[in-house]
Amino acid sequence: MAENTLNILKPSVNNLSTRIFMRAAGLDFEEVDVWGQTTTPDFLAKDPAQLTPMLEEPGLPRGTLWESCAIMQYLCNKHGLSHLYPEEPGERAMVDSAMFYLIGTLYPLVARATYPALGFPQYPGEVATSAADDAMKAKAQQDATDALAEPLDAYRAFFLDGKRFIGGAGPSIADIRLAATLEFLRAIDYELPDWAEEFMSAMESTLGDAYSEPAADVRGFVAQAKG
Repeated sequence: MAENTLNILKPSVNNLSTRIFMRAAGLDFEEVDVWGQTTTPDFLAKDPAQLTPMLEEPGLPRGTLWESCAIMQYLCNKHGLSHLYPEEPGERAMVDSAMFYLIGTLYPLVARATYPALGFPQYPGEVATSAADDAMKAKAQQDATDALAEPLDAYRAFFLDGKRFIGGAGPSIADIRLAATLEFLRAIDYELPDWAEEFMSAMESTLGDAYSEPAADVRGFVAQAKG
């Protein structure tokens, strides 16, 4: 039996983050596709939030952990993966900040811009879940798309600042989280700035199959949704 069990949904970029990470880190794990199973009693007993990715690992207080950034941070801490998650407090703070900025600011915009094209349900309270007409929903989607440029440029100007990766010479878990997220922007043919295209290419060429193999699932889903 593998040391770690990762419950995943293959089309998801949130899941893609941990799928890339597990491979890049060289950890012993098995992957379980739980598509259509996240509301079953068995899954809910382990993960009442119904969220994926969900890690099952005996060292955890409750035996499970969800949220992609938390999973990567935990496993880096446990296995001493300082090349992916720096130990120096200042460098680690930059990685943490880049991830929290993504999940708090960038990803909500990505979700609003891409989920309609991907056929994913929006979060409660969004215009897309309301009784608004199609024109209003389309405007909300476009507004989110237009707003992406500013937080994206914050990664260029602050977190990368002339470096190849947020982690410096090599990718960190923040780089993995960012690159995975950008994959969804292909669903709306978003014109990424040159630096972002170069960043994604550098991530894939550096991580090789650890990136390309799981990314193929997301790319295939995106292509199908667009078709």
